[in-house]
Amino acid sequence: MNQKEAVLFLRDQPYKFGHLVGFTKLGSLHNDWMRKMIAGKEDFTLQAHRGSYKTTCVSVSLALMMILLPTRRILFVRKTDDDVKEIVKQVRKILLTQQIQYFVHTIYQVDLRLTVDNATELSTNLSTDTKGTSQLMAMGIGGSITGKHFDVIFTDDIVNLKDRKSPAERLKTKDVYQELQNIKNPGGRFVNTGTPWHPEDAFTLMPEPEKWDCYTTGMLTEEQIEDLRRSMSPSLFAANYELQHIASENALFTTPPQFTDNPALLRDGICHIDAAYGGEDYTAFTCGRRSGDTIYLYGRLWNRHVDSVIDICIDEAQKLMCAPVLCETNADKGFVAREIAKKGLPARTYAEKENKYVKISTFLRKWWGSIVFLKGTDREYINQIMNYTEDADHDDAPDSAACVCRYFDRRSGDTYVSLFG
Repeated sequence: MNQKEAVLFLRDQPYKFGHLVGFTKLGSLHNDWMRKMIAGKEDFTLQAHRGSYKTTCVSVSLALMMILLPTRRILFVRKTDDDVKEIVKQVRKILLTQQIQYFVHTIYQVDLRLTVDNATELSTNLSTDTKGTSQLMAMGIGGSITGKHFDVIFTDDIVNLKDRKSPAERLKTKDVYQELQNIKNPGGRFVNTGTPWHPEDAFTLMPEPEKWDCYTTGMLTEEQIEDLRRSMSPSLFAANYELQHIASENALFTTPPQFTDNPALLRDGICHIDAAYGGEDYTAFTCGRRSGDTIYLYGRLWNRHVDSVIDICIDEAQKLMCAPVLCETNADKGFVAREIAKKGLPARTYAEKENKYVKISTFLRKWWGSIVFLKGTDREYINQIMNYTEDADHDDAPDSAACVCRYFDRRSGDTYVSLFG
């Protein structure tokens, strides 16, 4: 094999190189993935089911890029620092194989040596960088990237189960991904691999993914697929193997919400505020009106103290001409109601005596098929309802919506006195 043949072999048939170093289950599909990772010019997003060897493809691609493109500076990012170390370790093993030595000697007429070799960085004697920057650097999403710049940024499984369960984690992952954009060199690119976990996760910021679920890769038999389906919850199987988002199997709300773009349908309704006083709780605000057998709702949600959003709530209520605002007094002894009243909007207080889960599963679930949301309702407000279970981390939006539904459920028709003339 001459120099040109060696280069073309590694570039065009990386899966065959994978076979040489022990990854014998790589096939033509993996070859296509790796060619896009190694030689692609545009950003590339790959979503593939668990057990599809996508991370193996990343490891082989990283090693081959260090050989074929030694001037490129590569950043590899996973969820945590510990997550990246196993990949760096695997890339190191590939670089130390006799097979890679053969190709390096054929292409460059030198013996390959690692000049930087630790748990998070690798570099070889093929690098000509005068600044001392390693060819490959790896880190978790919490790592510092200040002052660093890269030609290629790989993200692998930066979205995981935490992102499904926690809005704060989703926001953190999105913030990190957006920050990574700032350290990509001009002409650089992203390669993103992983599994989607939530409709609003960081994949929404990435290019449209190439998707390969368990039915299309041909890597799993029907029997294996059924065994996997039986071994885990429906929502976990859907995310890991079908690359789909479905509500948790314990979720109360499984049918998609309905929407309207007519705000007049909310006029002369009422409002409810579920106040947060710090920590991870959310302040939820709901406007609602019943018309016959339909309840129209509009919802806002903030991960903020109620003090900081009272003015926004009042403004929303006045725009939609909804009043009064129902305020629970169990936690604040009427503080929020008094603040709202001071600002000129009627408020009514009540002491909550009903179990939250019972209230949500009784009133919100009863009316769910007859609820129509006003477009503009916060997406996270809807998500919190759709992901609600008895043990959900956050329940402020479904609690507020349930309180509005309970109010209308205990009254007949839509005969309410307008407070706006």
